[in-house]
Amino acid sequence: MRNFDVKKYMEEGKLAYSKRADIEKVADTLSERGYDNIVIIGIGGTWAEWHPVVHVMKHYTDLPIYLENAAELCIKKDKRYLTEKSLVLTASASGNTKEILEAVKMCREMGIEVAGFTKNNETALAKELDYVVANPCGDCEHSYVMYFMMGLRLLYNRGEYPAYPKFADQIENIFENLVRIREEFEPKAAEIARNYAKEPYNIFVGSGTLWGETYLFSMCILEEMQWVRTKSVTSADFFHGTLELVEKDVPVFLFKGVDEYRELDNRVERFCEKFTDKLVVVDIADYDLKGIDEEFKIICSPMILTALVTERLAAHYELNTGHSLEFRRYYRQFEY
Repeated sequence: MRNFDVKKYMEEGKLAYSKRADIEKVADTLSERGYDNIVIIGIGGTWAEWHPVVHVMKHYTDLPIYLENAAELCIKKDKRYLTEKSLVLTASASGNTKEILEAVKMCREMGIEVAGFTKNNETALAKELDYVVANPCGDCEHSYVMYFMMGLRLLYNRGEYPAYPKFADQIENIFENLVRIREEFEPKAAEIARNYAKEPYNIFVGSGTLWGETYLFSMCILEEMQWVRTKSVTSADFFHGTLELVEKDVPVFLFKGVDEYRELDNRVERFCEKFTDKLVVVDIADYDLKGIDEEFKIICSPMILTALVTERLAAHYELNTGHSLEFRRYYRQFEY
């Protein structure tokens, strides 16, 4: 596989999973403390990674859970739900994301404790947090595993997700599965990139548990890292504007999930089969998991998608565009 070190990846996966005890300790401490709601703060890719966690959690609890954009939260006038009785979670892989730092400092000034994930205990964010969980690798799969363990452990402590211990035991197998899934997808990733990397305009569609990763790939990978022009839209909203831009030569990428929103994905697929010759479907149902029960497939679906597109497809886009995934013109280059 292009630019992929299997040994290193498996070692990092083992390291990420080893944080389970730390995550459960923080979750248990926060549960004992008590809270009236959960407020999760993210921005950009971090917001996108938290999205499926919140989406899944809301299926099992009626506890108010808010997923907030850090920049918006800092200037929002009405945030009465954010109080000393809130359980606030956040994350920043680098530990120096400007908007996250500002939001956390604001919470601290309000007398609100904050727990979060960051690279290590020495980052700027770590020094502002009340509870720190190290996320030394920081890639999407590692973050998904750790965030889901945190969210579902909190629900387990509330008696709302009794399957948590089984989930947490089995998710140790996810990284081995994601290597195999990458290998299966590699030829297709190379073909898709050859065909579409230089298209002038692309539409990306996803829904439900996959929406965050759909948004992340189109914006944080293709727009930021490859300067590819994209439009991301949910399967539901696709039929309220974006469908009018579909033509025979317009690529539409559909990421099909395995949750209840799959029916909406199928509707998009039926439409696009008629009106574009450039429909690309990535279906999570095509990829099985070994050592992980089917009941957890929905939870694992954004992990599968990130392995397929944010990891493998991006690597082949880089090859075909000739533009390094590491190079930015504006992002984090200067103050703005």
